[in-house]
Amino acid sequence: MFTLGIFYGSTYGNTYDAACEIADELKKYFTGEVWLHDVADQGLKRLEECDALLLGCSTWNLGDLQDDWARCIGQLEAAPLQGKKVALFGAGDQYGYPDSFQDALAILAEKVRRAGGELVGFTSTEGYFFSQSLAVEEGRFVGLALDYDNQPELSSVRIRAWVEQIAEEMALPGCAEREVLG
Repeated sequence: MFTLGIFYGSTYGNTYDAACEIADELKKYFTGEVWLHDVADQGLKRLEECDALLLGCSTWNLGDLQDDWARCIGQLEAAPLQGKKVALFGAGDQYGYPDSFQDALAILAEKVRRAGGELVGFTSTEGYFFSQSLAVEEGRFVGLALDYDNQPELSSVRIRAWVEQIAEEMALPGCAEREVLG
């Protein structure tokens, strides 16, 4: 059975909430297994068992990884990700940290690429208000950018759209059936 692993690190709960909402949204039509992994408790132990990955991390201070991710980031870079599709999501504060909004996603993206993973799930920067972000490539975020501090009302809408996008980009089992059923 196809297994999608959602690995997240969360300090105040926003990235955890996003991970749970993403998992719930996926379960509406994805016919495989969805595993939720808190990197604080489990690290990246089961990463290799997953067919595809979603990695969630908030950005701290001036562009730092969330603490739990900082402790296990070496495991990600050393993981054999060749042939795996990987999508990123993160929580950040675009007004409080406009010069480093979502920079943690850029760190994860670099590690995923070094490990041979294929990044999917890039999203538009439209509707955000920040000055600079290392997570922007060719005018798009390298993953789903969420801001629970300043735009909480947009989080669920963004998650739903992104889950549909990555389901197609990852060719997740159940995606085609959903399109046919309407």
